[in-house]
Amino acid sequence: MKIALVGAVESTRVTIETLAPLGHTPDLLVTLPLDLAHRHSDFVDLNPLAAEHGIPVHATAKSNAPETIAALKALAPDLMLVIGWSQLCNVEFRSIASKASLGFHPSALPKLRGRAVIPWTILQGEDRSGASIFWLADGADTGDIAAQETFAIDPASETAASLYAKQMEALARMLPPLMARFTAGEAPRTPQDHSKATICARRTAEDGRIDWTQPADRIERLVRAVGDPYPGAFTETNAQRLVITQAQLTEGNRYIGLPGQVQAREADRFTVMCGDARCLDVLGWSGASEPPKLHSKLGVPA
Repeated sequence: MKIALVGAVESTRVTIETLAPLGHTPDLLVTLPLDLAHRHSDFVDLNPLAAEHGIPVHATAKSNAPETIAALKALAPDLMLVIGWSQLCNVEFRSIASKASLGFHPSALPKLRGRAVIPWTILQGEDRSGASIFWLADGADTGDIAAQETFAIDPASETAASLYAKQMEALARMLPPLMARFTAGEAPRTPQDHSKATICARRTAEDGRIDWTQPADRIERLVRAVGDPYPGAFTETNAQRLVITQAQLTEGNRYIGLPGQVQAREADRFTVMCGDARCLDVLGWSGASEPPKLHSKLGVPA
């Protein structure tokens, strides 16, 4: 069975490393050129891995570009896997594969369609997540389900990195049995219940800016939701951007101050007042070598 794989991020790498030992090494990799790596915060240069497995590479800015369509038609794949790619694929693209054109989405569809799903999952305080392999269709993440897995997450401690890792593990578990079904001549597909769909809005790096007038637990959740592999939650101090990578709610309620004001300072942490008169202990940060000064006010742009 000939396979074309389209993607440019960690899930694409996981796909190659899962399929190759099964005897399903992709016959073509369609990926982004390196000068467009900035499109994905979790971009992976897949050229070395493709070379290791003898996979030809077609670099393209657009999956629907004529030259990309031509490269795919020349391969005449049985199966198209679009995993780790943020562009919609048109009808001509989807019709190239003789068996199926499938995508991957880090939610239990139809819930949480759209963009920035991992951050939104944490920001919404979800206690369960899921992963779906689905048939590509006209809309974003609207096609029939080919395989799906759900799993529990902790709304009080889940981070973008930990949920991302769980998504990669789910993908690696779903692919082998799904490939076995297609090899056996099956074409599993279960229609989504569109009446239960929810849609996530696109997020940008600027959406990680901390508003210190917000409640402390909401800011702590933002820090967890937009951290690695995403740009991170940030504020400003001493004319510098300060990215906060780890924070926890401060025990007790002994500080009095203004939102964004540094209430306590040690070498390895500092404490900031939030909008609900509760504080956050900042335990990890980047962009400044020293903690902000005691009683200084964070969040004033340079």
